[in-house]
Parts: sequence; structure tokens; C-alpha cells
Amino acid sequence: MLNPIFIFAFVIATMFGLAFHVIMGGNARRMVLFIVTGWLGFLLGQYIGGYLGVTLLKIGVVHLLPASAGAIGLLIFAHVLTADPTTPVSRR
Repeated sequence: MLNPIFIFAFVIATMFGLAFHVIMGGNARRMVLFIVTGWLGFLLGQYIGGYLGVTLLKIGVVHLLPASAGAIGLLIFAHVLTADPTTPVSRR
């Protein structure tokens, strides 16, 4: 049986990815990218928060503040890398 804390973290990270997809838009492929990026960013932030000993917004063993910051930061990074360039090109 899965640990309830793992399920809680998984749901929160998935919600970050889905909310980012709703805000930024895109196709199903970008939605999957944002969900997986949310998971990885949340996990990375969780480990960094544990390593640094951040106890602000800690729910059980989940370091919610650094994990959320990691997820949001990695989602923005993924969006910047995969965004279509919209720079206008002069035809003169």
C-alpha cells in the first residue's frame, strides 16, 4: 500500500502541473510535459528543503514551501524552453 504522504505530494505536484497547463495553454503533449515537470520540480524542491532544513509550511514530512517553489520554478523553465518564438520579423 502506498504511503498517504506520498499520495498527498503526488496530488499536489499534479495539481501544479495541471494549473500551469490551464494558465499557459497548449496541447495534450504540453500537458503531459507540465505534469511530469511538476512532479520532478516538487521532488527536487522537497529534497532541497529537507537538506536545508526548511520548516516553514511543513506538513508532516513534506516541505511544502520549497517543494512548491521547485515545481513552479521548473515549470517556468520548461515553458521557456518549449514556447514558440513570437518575435516579429521585419521583411524589409
